[in-house]
This record gives sequence, structure tokens and C-alpha cells, in this order.
Amino acid sequence: MKKTWWKEAVAYQIYPRSFMDSNGDGIGDLQGIIAKLDYLKDLGIDVIWICPMYKSPNDDNGYDISDYQDIMDEFGTMEDFDALLDEVHKRDMKLIIDLVINHTSDEHPWFIESRSSKDNPKRDWYIWHDGKDGAEPNNWESIFNGSAWEYDEVTGQYYLHLFSRKQPDLNWENKEVREVLYDTVNWWLDKGIDGFRVDAISHIKKEDGFKDMPNPKELKYVPSFDKHMNVDGIQPLLEELKENTFSKYDIMTVGEANGVKIEDAELWVGEEQGKFNMVFQFEHLSLWDAEKKKDLDVVGLKKVLTKWQKGLENKGWNALYIENHDKPRIVSTWGDDKQYWRESATALGAMYFFMHGTPFIYQGQEIGMTNVQFPNIEDYDDVAIKNLYREKIAEGVSHQDMMEIIWASCRDNSRTPMQWNDEMNAGFTTGASWFGMNPNYKEINVEKQKNEENSIFNFYKK
Repeated sequence: MKKTWWKEAVAYQIYPRSFMDSNGDGIGDLQGIIAKLDYLKDLGIDVIWICPMYKSPNDDNGYDISDYQDIMDEFGTMEDFDALLDEVHKRDMKLIIDLVINHTSDEHPWFIESRSSKDNPKRDWYIWHDGKDGAEPNNWESIFNGSAWEYDEVTGQYYLHLFSRKQPDLNWENKEVREVLYDTVNWWLDKGIDGFRVDAISHIKKEDGFKDMPNPKELKYVPSFDKHMNVDGIQPLLEELKENTFSKYDIMTVGEANGVKIEDAELWVGEEQGKFNMVFQFEHLSLWDAEKKKDLDVVGLKKVLTKWQKGLENKGWNALYIENHDKPRIVSTWGDDKQYWRESATALGAMYFFMHGTPFIYQGQEIGMTNVQFPNIEDYDDVAIKNLYREKIAEGVSHQDMMEIIWASCRDNSRTPMQWNDEMNAGFTTGASWFGMNPNYKEINVEKQKNEENSIFNFYKK
């Protein structure tokens, strides 16, 4: 296999809203990241991946983009981004950003035009259908719960949103859409960034016909992954994306590839025919179901990880990770965050760092940050969990039962502010934080662990 810089790198994921606030408004920002670059360099990081910082109404924490070529006001300006990129490169590190091109915000100018009338030139930039029998076009469930369709009163049709109703899916069958997305990708690459993590890319192709899912359980809406996740016909779209963008630059590309199995992996990341340098596969994370309160299937975990290691040996490259912004904290799920907290965190780190591939550390993982237990649904921000809570409460599930599910599985577990020290707000902000702090920040924080020889931080630093 060819030797490349990204095969020898350690990457670090930043969720900017919760990383470091530089101006006291309670929200992490780009200048805050700049202030912590020396910390990341000292930790041994080679590549920084930043979650979306684009202009956004923030329905799904930036994954609902209203302008691909501007920065969210809360995070700073394009000048701040340019300064960040320059400072990263001065330290001989690389910077990759999230690329969200399965969907936009419903406040993006493209969608505003698309929904304005059935005759608008951008109508077909999104996926619109008539209702069926007085209801949605089909019974597909959104990944964020509820229907995958939203009725629009202006034109009397429904638009598809696999995620939030404020995240309408782009129509990748439309060549104009693809071309404007390629222009957007190249605009960022021409600025000098070092690559992308490509969000939800396995969902861009929808099965032809938009037929109902089988519904033997007579559900109101049916999980619909089989109709839009790595379905037939996606590879030509991915090949076109690569040829018009990625292949022209010396960059690192990581596809978020839910639904991709090892049998398909060479098409995605193969040295010769792959569309990305590596992908985030989901198989190992599915072995632990927080809602069912099962213990981790250790043997199953070993089998899955071994399968991906052997399956891509001398063929392609693995992206290695055990935490990200969409999952609860690993030491609380696969480990013991009480009596064996340090032992669990370091053992889990060793497990995946010793494998073949590029390892990713998620912010706070390097100090063993844990899940949090806020008492009320109002304390949470995750749009998906709020939707689930409303649905289940309406079905008769108790508040306490729902909170126990949330404590174990909510995405917000990994989105509490970074714990820098034991001072007010964990050193994250001098103002009122946008989101609650994990109360254990006085015991679990960077400053304390940097001074402890056998800390989790120093384990990762080695």
C-alpha cells in the first residue's frame, strides 16, 4: 500500500460549541480553538477535525446549513477561520472540516426558492411528492423519529427529510445540484483546508419509487434505512463526487458510512477503487444498545473489529474511533465510570490505538469525560432525543423511564462543555454556558490530569 501522511496521523475531533469560549458569551468559538492549539500539539495531534461551523439556524447544532460559504455568527467570522487554518499549519498540523451535503437547512436560499412554487427552477433541487390517501407519501420514519416527510402548505406537497424537519434532503439525482455542491467543495479546498469528514454520505441515494416499508408491526412510521442507506446506485454518485473534487488535491477524506459492511468496503476505501481515504463504519457501535440496558458483547466486539482489520488488510484503510459527537461517552457505556474509571478509559484507548488505521480522539475522551444525568428533558438540547421523548410520553412511557434511556443513550452526553480545570464552568467560559456542565468537572479536568503521571491524559499523550 502507498505511504501517505494521513496513514501516519492521529486525529482529534472538535465540537466547537463546547470546546472553548474566547469571548464570554457561553458558546465555544474559532478563537477559542486557536487558543488551545498548543494543547493539541502537546497531546500529539496531527489532524484536527472540526464539526460544522457554517452559517446555520442551529436546529441540529450546525448540521442544518443555510450558507456553505459563511461562518455561524456565534463561532466568529471567515477571517477567524482563515486565522485558525494559518495557525494550525504553523504548528505542522492539518485541518479538516465537516462536509454536510445530504441535506441543507430549510432556511438555505436554495430551499426557500424550491418551496416558493412548483414551477420554481430549484423545485427539483429537493425531493417533493404528493401525499397519499390524505397522509404522507409513504410510511418512512425519520432517523430523528416521526415521519420523514413534512407537509408544506404553500404548494400542498411534502418534502423529504431523513433527519430533522428543518433539514430537507437534497436531490442528488439532479445534475445541477451535484455541480453546485462540487463547486462548494472545491471552494473550500482552494482555501487550503486539508480534507473533509463527509456527513451522512451513505444516504444521498434513495431507492427508486419511494415505496412503503413493510409494516408487520403496524407502526405509524417505519424505520426506513433499507430505502436510503447505501442502496444500489450510490457508487456512481460517489465516483463523480471524487473525480470532480477530492482527486484533484492531496487531502484526507473520511466518509460517515452508516450501513457499509466489510463486503462493500473496498468500493468505499479500496486503494484502487475507493471513493474516500477511509470511512467511519458503525458495526462496532451497534453491539451495545443503551435503551435495552445490555452489557457490551466483548466477543462480538472483537469479531467485528477483527473483521474490519483483516478485510481491509493490503486493500484499504480503517478510520479508528470509539467516541464522537453522536454517541454517549465510551467510558460510561463500554467501561465502568466509577470504581474502574481510569482502568476502563485507558484499556479502551489501548484497544483501538493498537489497530491498523488512523485513530480519532473525540474532545474530552483524552481525560475520560463521562455521561451526565440532568433531571429534566428541558435540560437537554438534542433534537432527536426531544422528539423521542415527546413520542414515548404520548404513548404512556413514564418520565423516569425516559430519563434513564436519555442518561444512557443521548447524544448530549458527549456535548457537555470541555472540562479544562476545576474553576467556574470548568474553564470553558467566563459567562453563562450554552449547555450544562457535567458536575464532575472538579475531579475530571485537563489541568489536574496534566500534573498526574498516571492520568488518562498522559496515557493518551504517550
